[in-house]
Amino acid sequence: MCSPMTKPKRYCIIGAGPAGLCTARHALALDDNPEVTVFEQTQQIGGLWNYTDNTGQDHNGIDITCMYTNLQTNLVKQGMGYPDYTIDEKASTFVRIVDVAKQLHGYVEKHQLEKVIKFEQQVVRVTRNFQHNMWDVLVKDLPNDRYHDYQFDFVLVCNGHYSSPVIPDFAGRETFRGRQLHSKDYRRSEHYSDDRVLIVGGGHSGVDIAPDVALHASRTILSHRSKDPLHTGDRVIQKPEVAKIIPSGAIFVDGSYEDVDVIIYCTGYRYSVPFISIDCGVAVHNNAITPLYYHCININQPTMAFIGLPFNACLMLMMDQQARFCLKFYSGAKKLPSREEMFAAWQRDNTERETRGLTGKLTHMLAGDLQQRYYDDLAQIAEIDSLKPVLAKMHADCINSKRQDVNFRSYEYQVIDDENFLKIKIPDNNNNAAGVA
Repeated sequence: MCSPMTKPKRYCIIGAGPAGLCTARHALALDDNPEVTVFEQTQQIGGLWNYTDNTGQDHNGIDITCMYTNLQTNLVKQGMGYPDYTIDEKASTFVRIVDVAKQLHGYVEKHQLEKVIKFEQQVVRVTRNFQHNMWDVLVKDLPNDRYHDYQFDFVLVCNGHYSSPVIPDFAGRETFRGRQLHSKDYRRSEHYSDDRVLIVGGGHSGVDIAPDVALHASRTILSHRSKDPLHTGDRVIQKPEVAKIIPSGAIFVDGSYEDVDVIIYCTGYRYSVPFISIDCGVAVHNNAITPLYYHCININQPTMAFIGLPFNACLMLMMDQQARFCLKFYSGAKKLPSREEMFAAWQRDNTERETRGLTGKLTHMLAGDLQQRYYDDLAQIAEIDSLKPVLAKMHADCINSKRQDVNFRSYEYQVIDDENFLKIKIPDNNNNAAGVA
């Protein structure tokens, strides 16, 4: 243990969502003498899982982003909890918002994390103080409209994927007479009763929201670029990509058109770290943050890390492992590789990704065998526990099932051992509710 005279290591954690919470927990547990501060710009923990009916901006002018009321996850619950605090065993395999929120609040209580979280505090700027080898962090106290300067030894960015929505710049979009919104502002299917609704985007959100909207809309159209039909149920009409928006609806690339009342853009998000200054040593380009050692540690300034960037993964378990990976080095328990070694590892990953077509917005995707390899590499390098192979296998099976069957949630998944699982059909299928990963 450190002596009473030892200066504490100061950790800045940006965001109190799932990534920020487990990072704070491990900073407190793995370092002998930590001083941990979590800055959260809203009033609650949980990030996307902090549900509200409100849309637009909150009372402090912060954009509101959350899941929607009928959400049922499209990932198995075994991959969504933390290693030491799992989703309720009594919950179904595909859990709802209330289950995840309950788990996150329980996790905060168990590890007494609220004492280190500063709510309604917006990180405005992070710059490198080269003279003192520290991080200067400017924070706005939102309720009091004041700014405060802090200094930290380490900065861990945990602000999530879903704060900066992407909306296609279709020709004629400004002429549309109806309502237009991004999926981040979608809440309840009842809000679209008797409407004709066009949903743009065939990813997770589009495929999940379309059948939810169809429960109340008079006509539901899903526009996507997939060559094959998507499994969205027989109440959703599928169309190719939008060619042009017109005042009454949309014209598609095959020449057909639809008159609609509402357009919902399920077209994803871009990584957004507007508070990062240029001297931090990372760049955001083509929706990727580089250069990072194993998609988390800033190679140029290794006392900065990003938790939760990879996708197509076991969400909270991966975030937890990344936090343990970084904290193993930051706590001094293990020496960080040299800049040259980290850069070489990053280049090897880039080379493989180029051959697989995983560049640009797919830079942080853990496709196929990359998922388990990633977990095992982190474990081997930092000498920490990996994730059991059964978790990645269930994740892959779940994603494949979703592509083939709109009723993929009509199965329960049960872990048998570290490698194997059971997939059991639920006799009475009441699992058509929508959800996103």
